Amino acid sequence: MKEWKDPILLILGIGISNIGNWIYFVAINLLVLNITGSAAAIAGLFIIRPLAILLTNTWAGSVIDRVNKRKLMIWIDLIRGIFIATIPFFTSLFPIYILMFLTNIAGSFFGPASETYIAKLIPPEKRKRFNSFFSFATSGAMLVGPSVSGLLIMYGSINTSIYLNAVTFFFCAAAISFLPDVDREEGKEKYVDNSITLKMIATDWKAVADFGKAAVGFMVVFMIFQFITLISYALDSQEVTFIQQVIGLSEKNYGLLVSLTGAGYVAGSFAVSALASRLSIRTLLGLGSLLSVIGYFMFFLASSETVPLAVFGFIVIGFFSPFSFTGYTTFFQNNVPIELMGRFSSAFAFFQSMVQIVLTLLLGYLAEVIELQTATIGFSVIGLLLAITLTSIVFLQSKKNLFVLESERNIN
Repeated sequence: MKEWKDPILLILGIGISNIGNWIYFVAINLLVLNITGSAAAIAGLFIIRPLAILLTNTWAGSVIDRVNKRKLMIWIDLIRGIFIATIPFFTSLFPIYILMFLTNIAGSFFGPASETYIAKLIPPEKRKRFNSFFSFATSGAMLVGPSVSGLLIMYGSINTSIYLNAVTFFFCAAAISFLPDVDREEGKEKYVDNSITLKMIATDWKAVADFGKAAVGFMVVFMIFQFITLISYALDSQEVTFIQQVIGLSEKNYGLLVSLTGAGYVAGSFAVSALASRLSIRTLLGLGSLLSVIGYFMFFLASSETVPLAVFGFIVIGFFSPFSFTGYTTFFQNNVPIELMGRFSSAFAFFQSMVQIVLTLLLGYLAEVIELQTATIGFSVIGLLLAITLTSIVFLQSKKNLFVLESERNIN
C-alpha cells in the first residue's frame, strides 16, 4: 500500500481540483447565460480554451519537456486560482472572457505536464489500474461538483461557486508540493537557460513528426479518437441551450441532469476499477468510445415528451466514458516516449484546438440556421460513425502490439 501513497495523493489533489472545475462549469454557464441570454455567448465559453491553446501550444511542449514538471504544475494551479477568484468582481462579459482566456493559457501547460509527470511516476504495469482509479476520482468530481454547485447557487450565489473553484486550485497546488520530484530523482531535469528559439521549436516539431511516421498504427487510432472527442466537445457546447429550449428543463433540473451523468460516471469508474485487470486496452478503448457516443445520440434524440430518454442518454455517457478514458490514457502512455510526451501533447493540442473552434462555431451556426436538434443529431451521427470505425480498427487491425505494455515494441 505504501507504493500507492504518492499516486493516491496525486489523484486526491487533481480530484479536488476537478470537483472545483465542475462547480465552476455549472456556475460560469449560468453566469454568462444570465448576463447575455445568448446561446452564442455560451458557445463562446467553449472556444476560449482552444484559442488559448493555439496561442501557446506551438512552443509549450518545448518548455514542458525541459523544466521541472512538479514545480510547473504548482505554479500553474496558483496562477489559475488567482485568475478564477477575480471573475466575480466583474459583471460584463468581456473582462470575464479575458480572465477565462488567461486561466486557460496557464491551464494549457498543465495537461501535458501532468501527463508526463504521471508517466514518470507510475510504472507501466500499474498504469491501467492507476488510470481506472483516476477515472473514479474524476467521476466523483462529476457527481459531487454539479451537486455542490447547485446547492451553493440555491442557498448562496453563483459567485460562491466560483470562489470555491479558486480554493480547489490552491489545494491541488499544495497536494502536488508533497509529491516526489521525479525529474530530479531521475537526474534528467533540464532547466531552460536561454529563451526558447525558433530553431529549438522547429527541432521539437520535427521530433514529433518523426515519431508519428514511425508509429503509423498508433497515429491512426489516436487521430480517430481525437475527432470523436472534439465532436463530443462541440455537442457539449450546446447542452445547456438544448436542455432549456428543446427539452424544457429549468436551471436546477439541468444541474440534476449533470449530476445523473456523474452518477453514471461513478458507476462506470467503479466497474473499470474492479475489472481493470480483466479488460484489455482494446476493449476499454473501442467499446467505451462506441457506447459513449451512443449516449450522446440518445440524448439529442430526446424532447420535452421523452425526458427519460435524455436522462438515460446522459447516464450512458457517464457510465462508459471511464472505459474509453482508461483505455485511451493507458494506450497513450504506453506508446508515446516519456521524453517526447510534453511536445507531442502540445503539438497535437494545437491542431485539435483549431478543429474544435471550427466544429463549435459550425454547430453554433447550424443551430441558428436550422433546428438545434437537427444540427446536434447530425453531429452525433458523425461521431457514431467514427466510433464504429475506431472499434473496428482496434479489434481487427493486425498490429496487435499497439496494445501491450512495453512501449518500445510499439514504435518499431
